[in-house]
Amino acid sequence: MAGIDLVPLVDEGLGNSAYLVDLGDGRALVVDVSRDLRAVHAAADSRGLTVAFAADTHLHADFLSGAHQLGATGGTRVLASAAGDREFPHTGLRDGDEVDLGGLRLRALMTPGHTHEHLCFLLLDGEKEVGVFTGGSLLVGSAARTDLISPERTEALTRAQYTSLQRLAALPGQVAVWPTHGAGSFCSAPPGADRTSTIERERATNPLLAAADEDTFVHQLLGSLGSYPPYFRRLGEINRVGPPLLDREPVLPALTVDTVRTLLGEGAALIDVRPLTRFAAAHIPGALSIPLRPVFASWLGWLAPTDRRLIIVRDDDQDVDEIVWQGLKIGYDNLIGELDGGLAAWTAAELEVATTALTGPEGVRNVRVLDIRQRPEYLAGHLPGAVHIELGALAGRVDDLPREPTVVMCGHGERAMGAASLLERAGHRNLTVLDGGPDDWAAATGRTLETGG
Repeated sequence: MAGIDLVPLVDEGLGNSAYLVDLGDGRALVVDVSRDLRAVHAAADSRGLTVAFAADTHLHADFLSGAHQLGATGGTRVLASAAGDREFPHTGLRDGDEVDLGGLRLRALMTPGHTHEHLCFLLLDGEKEVGVFTGGSLLVGSAARTDLISPERTEALTRAQYTSLQRLAALPGQVAVWPTHGAGSFCSAPPGADRTSTIERERATNPLLAAADEDTFVHQLLGSLGSYPPYFRRLGEINRVGPPLLDREPVLPALTVDTVRTLLGEGAALIDVRPLTRFAAAHIPGALSIPLRPVFASWLGWLAPTDRRLIIVRDDDQDVDEIVWQGLKIGYDNLIGELDGGLAAWTAAELEVATTALTGPEGVRNVRVLDIRQRPEYLAGHLPGAVHIELGALAGRVDDLPREPTVVMCGHGERAMGAASLLERAGHRNLTVLDGGPDDWAAATGRTLETGG
């Protein structure tokens, strides 16, 4: 990679990496950038670069692409798979097509699997193969999931993914691997600290490349997949058409208490982004708790409706721009404003508030426990007798649960508070949220966690 100035732009919350490549002549290439272009602009501006090319490896299911915005407002040339049938100006590439970047070149490699129209981009310096932007094909220690298009196409796409990975593994060993999806992405299977690799390292360590044959590969990959947020199912088509263009910096208008009450009466929903302890102490009845943290976008996309206007409740020390951008990058253009003055304004108007009990591990005694973590987390270790329903599935199960005293738990407490807020909205009472997780309970009680189902 000598002589190549590549800057990874990591979105820790969604678990993805975009990339900026300095082309050496005042221009830059960016790959798989999201609609939140702040990091791209900051990286380009700090180097005095103009973004001349924006390459998208696939019609992403976990974020809206920023390529459409760059092309429309910055004159950036958008590079993407011709098989994607995008409806906005772009250069449609087919297998083997090359683009001259002014010294460096990009070669399109058709690599279906994660999606049907997936392209990898091989970066060449002269005739030297330097690195490959693998998008959702070959990942560090894995490959991206293949079940996002439709159940009917999953097996065929998984077999296509096998062929695509074999093709990439045949590249020279020193070629760098620059994936989009990584640890923390619901498109990715295993956790891990490394977000980039090399072909040689993947050939030696990636268990999917070690699969004895195609059938074994299919079994391994499909067996590793968990659930994913429902917003994944709609973003591919938005990206194909082109995400709505933003003509100015987004803002979240301040709404008076009376305006908020009127909007709630018309069907709007409240999203309370304050930390779980503050939500527990007091919140507006019916508000959905999704604490603002790096993974806010994922849980907003999993729990919040897209067909209702959303109003934010936050604390003064929480970044309103971050709230807006996390929503916009996954297609939540229905964030219409925030409660002016936050909860203090609501209480000053002498309006009703609700509370949710918090407890430490010592409070989990002789009571029903609801564990709302992802299935792999639950199987790895849970409280004896705990009932398991993933948070993403809970909204559809609220009427199935008995209305009895219940401790709701996750790994730390944030997701559990979201679950409790869903249950409270459905009329459940006598709920307590565990401030902590199963390891805290085991350490405090000296008892052993159960594993498996």
